[in-house]
Amino acid sequence: MKIVIMAAGSQGDVAPYTGMGVRLRDAGDEVALATHESCAPLVRECGLAFSRLPGDRYGAPSLSSSAAGAAGRSTEPTGRSLMGKAAAFIRELGQGIADAAGPGTDLLLLSVTTAPLGWQVAEAMGIPSVGVYLQPVAPTSQFPPAVGGVGSLGRWGNRAAGRLSVRVADRMYAVAVKQLRGRLGLPAASLAAVRRRQERAGWPVLHGFSPVLVPRPADWRPGLDIVGNWWPHHQAGYRLPGELEDFLASGPPPVFIGFGSMAGGDGDRLSEIAVQAVRQARVRGVLQRGRAGLAAADDDVITIGEVPHACLFPRMAAVVHHAGAGTTAAGLRAGIPAVPVPVTADQPFWARRTAGLGAATNPIRFKDLSASRLADAITTVLTDKTYRTQAEAAAARIATEDGAGKVTDTIRRIAG
Repeated sequence: MKIVIMAAGSQGDVAPYTGMGVRLRDAGDEVALATHESCAPLVRECGLAFSRLPGDRYGAPSLSSSAAGAAGRSTEPTGRSLMGKAAAFIRELGQGIADAAGPGTDLLLLSVTTAPLGWQVAEAMGIPSVGVYLQPVAPTSQFPPAVGGVGSLGRWGNRAAGRLSVRVADRMYAVAVKQLRGRLGLPAASLAAVRRRQERAGWPVLHGFSPVLVPRPADWRPGLDIVGNWWPHHQAGYRLPGELEDFLASGPPPVFIGFGSMAGGDGDRLSEIAVQAVRQARVRGVLQRGRAGLAAADDDVITIGEVPHACLFPRMAAVVHHAGAGTTAAGLRAGIPAVPVPVTADQPFWARRTAGLGAATNPIRFKDLSASRLADAITTVLTDKTYRTQAEAAAARIATEDGAGKVTDTIRRIAG
């Protein structure tokens, strides 16, 4: 079977699909991962075929935060400006998404961002599609929209906010869907109408996160399943860089500090905060450059580039991060307690979820981050052993899950 996985956004939005793709390939499928050119090396290193989607992972706005902003729940500049940027990116994405599928494709696997466009392509090609989502987006009374940055609004409020979030997202895609359907020779139809048709048909969506963090809501329709994480692929036998290994061997386990693709242009401030916090907490630190460009020159701190979290986090005493879905999951998988510092989009949601498990401190809002606040949180998470106990308990449960295997099983059922 020829399968095309479509994923757009930052590296964190793309990397989990490499593990899924390798698993499908090893099961005998021909697999391509369609994403931005800047992610091509990530895809090709895994031995998967690369198919280009327009746009760039760092140029792409957070579509989810744009929807939240337009609904009046964002902490970012203005909902209108975010909506405009997101709609422009979506229109560009829509122009190339049909070409990314390619002839002979038997199945499309669609991320949250690509699904509204991928539905049109699947319809035109007469092939099935499956949602493979990294965030819960279906409305539910059990929690508010994952992208809203707010706590629970009560059962009625949560569901109402979820429906509003879906409507706002549909507005962002409206022009791109109209253009794409015209290009594909499909009859005119609004995205809302297409979405309703998908819902009535029970369109399957597999969610690639752990029920440890988000148990399946009881009011979700059949066909919406939570299957466990799809872990980013890394080569068997991978070894950490020699300089990093030497640093780890030279003292007690350090604290990881990184913000992934967040906080671009804020590197100097964050680097100073990180070094001062490490000193005040009297621990060692590993700073990951990320998009912010963290860097430090200190005997007890080392600066690193991209390394697999699966190989690094088990060597840490604790992790300080932006609470992206993938980084949050990697910390729990390693059984390491966390200090979450959410920046935007779905990050406050994952930060609250991890804290609710007792595996992380209460989140520190990014705008409130200071050396003293961070040092206090690091000290708390290291001295109160219940955080590690809860993280290790979550790790034991996550170890029993096989998210990529569930995807493979579902595809086999679809293929008959």
